Amino acid sequence: MSAPARETMRRGWCPGTLRPMLTGDGLLVRLHPPHNALTPDQLARVAELAARHGNGQIEISGRGNLQLRGIRAEAHPALVDDLLAAGLVDEAEGDGPNRLVLTSPLAGRAADELIDAAVLAEAVERAGRGVAGLPAKLSIVVDGGGALALDSFAVDLRLRVVTAEAVAFGLPGDLWFAPVARDEVPVLTAQLLGGFVTVSRRSPDQIRRMRDLDPEGLATLATSCGLVPMAAPAARPKPITIGLVAERDSQFALLAGLPFGRTGTDGLVRLGTLASDAGVREIRLSPWRGFAFCGLRPDAAGVLQAALRSEGLVVEPDDPRLSVSACTGAPACARGKAPALADAAVLADALSPLLAHGLSLHVSGCAKSCAHPGSADLTLVGAGGRYDVIVAGGANDAAMARLSLRELVRRLEPGQDIRARLDAAHTG
Repeated sequence: MSAPARETMRRGWCPGTLRPMLTGDGLLVRLHPPHNALTPDQLARVAELAARHGNGQIEISGRGNLQLRGIRAEAHPALVDDLLAAGLVDEAEGDGPNRLVLTSPLAGRAADELIDAAVLAEAVERAGRGVAGLPAKLSIVVDGGGALALDSFAVDLRLRVVTAEAVAFGLPGDLWFAPVARDEVPVLTAQLLGGFVTVSRRSPDQIRRMRDLDPEGLATLATSCGLVPMAAPAARPKPITIGLVAERDSQFALLAGLPFGRTGTDGLVRLGTLASDAGVREIRLSPWRGFAFCGLRPDAAGVLQAALRSEGLVVEPDDPRLSVSACTGAPACARGKAPALADAAVLADALSPLLAHGLSLHVSGCAKSCAHPGSADLTLVGAGGRYDVIVAGGANDAAMARLSLRELVRRLEPGQDIRARLDAAHTG
């Protein structure tokens, strides 16, 4: 059995550049560029390599990872060599996380950050990579205190900057611990991670992430490292994930989403060209399935926004496609029981008025639910070329009907109450 095939049988691991994952259309290579950033020329280089070594399909995951699909097994070594030569690989070897720390796509650039979050994130990443035995999916958010936060992401540890000199620690279950001096954060983080590894080894089958510990266990772990409990900080407004965001030095970043997080090589090349023409020198990957085009002058920002809109990208915060989550589905994914990505585009068009008014839709090729592990107002799970229909739940909840795409579009007419329509479909 080949190495990629063996990897697909392991639980709790994440694919990377060096360790790809076998899917229905070949190998999936997840790319971690240094500092989560690319130049326009590097973006074009990625597109070239995706076409040369794979099927030319490129995705951005829900964690801001660039994924190259359909990589041929025999071409993978050459792809790795090409990516290394281009300086596009930054991931840890071994069984731990490929990348431990998540940040805002504008870390170190956003005008409202209290400190340079990119610098803190790099220090925490170095400290964390020194801890042996970390689960591959363990993750930390470094939050610079600005509005562009990752509060909705499920992670194991949150480091939130509360003043220019202090950082609070947050653990799953909304447990928070009093701020410490920011210079102490990397060391304390490593101590906390090391303590977790020790605890998890006692029950390796039950404890894979920090969130697997009960609140008492988490509190004990934190206080053993000298952290002091505190009340949870106030909830923050939902961040602007699409549109123009102010940077330092009177510049702007344009956050733009790929439709359902996917494009082809030609599209990626055009994005690099448009960015270069607008004066962009740094393009960061966004955890909202898109890019942050950084360092824009005010006049260039509007021009680029219009150009990306014409390319079909999501550039407005009220775009109904933002309310839709969809995986690749069949035939690209071997687990897919329905063409989720293609069908999501049809459903997004049919339900656009409802999506624009807050309906959330999740189209999943199978029950694994890679694109959106939580609940949605309407969840569709592939089953034999049709979809199990779940209202106000997730992919593993009970379905009320099984419908084809045509039946779904016909029953879910805009302006109608979705629950009533599905109840009617379920009863015939």
